[in-house]
Amino acid sequence: MSTNYNAPTEVKDLEIVNTYDLAIEAEAIVPHGGYHYITGGSGDEFTLERNVSAWNKKGIIPRVVADVEFPETDTKIFEHELKVPFIMAPIAAHGLAHESKEAGTARGIREFGGSLMSISAYSGATFEEIDEGLQDNPRWFQIYMSKNDQLNREILDEAKNTGASAIILTADATISGNRDRDDKNKFIYPFGMPLVSNYMENAGLNMSLNNVYAQSKQKINLEDIKFIKDHTDLPVFVKGVQCAEDALAAIGAGADGIWVSNHGGRQLDGAPSSFEMLEEVSTAVAGKVPIVFDSGVRRGEHIFKALASGADIVALGRPVLYGLALGGWKGVRSVFEYFEKDLKRVMQLAGTQNIEEVKKARLVDLD
Repeated sequence: MSTNYNAPTEVKDLEIVNTYDLAIEAEAIVPHGGYHYITGGSGDEFTLERNVSAWNKKGIIPRVVADVEFPETDTKIFEHELKVPFIMAPIAAHGLAHESKEAGTARGIREFGGSLMSISAYSGATFEEIDEGLQDNPRWFQIYMSKNDQLNREILDEAKNTGASAIILTADATISGNRDRDDKNKFIYPFGMPLVSNYMENAGLNMSLNNVYAQSKQKINLEDIKFIKDHTDLPVFVKGVQCAEDALAAIGAGADGIWVSNHGGRQLDGAPSSFEMLEEVSTAVAGKVPIVFDSGVRRGEHIFKALASGADIVALGRPVLYGLALGGWKGVRSVFEYFEKDLKRVMQLAGTQNIEEVKKARLVDLD
């Protein structure tokens, strides 16, 4: 793949019928290698596909004469008052979708207002560029740790100094999944990763994902949670949790939040969907710490089902990048507005006035 990468540049509002269509439309304008990096998963993509299909294993019960009108979607996590129970998941290399990179995503979230951006250490934009887009909007920072703890301290300091109010330790990506699409396309990053330039040779430029992961720390363990907490004095999420055992171990080591995710089906293929494991994790956590959920979210029904199954916050991934590709920051705002409208529709039909009622809603098994 050539590093002469021509990402989309258009900035416009989008008329969104559903987010599945966004993926099809984005494929027509995003360079081939970049699109397949964004949309692809690992191996046979069983887990990638199951992330979406598994939603149909549970049903939402329609409720009538429930005295519901104008559902309220506001919620809170830590000190942040949000107008919706969904945020931006940490995703690398937004510049593959649009020339504005993470700065465009950041502005879209700010213009939407009332949500939160998770910033990946593998961002193609600098902290300053992202901050220009976010301004006073809250943000969390996701770290891929260096093998050198002093360099980890430096990147954590920079993240905190630029406003990060929580740290997300990604624990499920110590090596790359077998990304067949990327291998066939000989995909390499067409731009650098300035946030990890202190420990990554060439800062990711012209590197494959395997090369990038090889320069990061592989042996992630429970002591890393304590290391991050002690150094930053910020809440720490452990991201990539898929079972009760790991959730309880993380909490025992001091984690302030559990992030249920299978990395969008991009790591261990043949694993269950994130949604299929959410109830087990939430039962084990039992409200001790908040739970963030991602992987496979495409409709308001999906957000509703995740919340009703134990999530406190839902994180959006690929649909936001498709919106960024199609409309820049305005496209990002359009995607957030779509999910807000769609969630309110589902809440109305399910007879739930607010997010606390959604969390108490009963789902039924459909299989």
